[in-house]
Amino acid sequence: MKKEMQRVCIYPKDVQIITGKSYRQSVRLVHKIKIELNKTTKEFLTIDEFCEYTGIKYEQVSHLILG
Repeated sequence: MKKEMQRVCIYPKDVQIITGKSYRQSVRLVHKIKIELNKTTKEFLTIDEFCEYTGIKYEQVSHLILG
């Protein structure tokens, strides 16, 4: 049996799809969230962290970026 891969990280392209903002604005938002969460630029932003910061429910986001 083949397991279906589930992503944990969220990228600016995903934020662009979710919010309808431009790619550059999405990069800025991801960067802003990382600063608020005291993450380095090399650390990934998780979908849960994005949802908590923006107030968007995971269920509303998951179907857009996970398939």
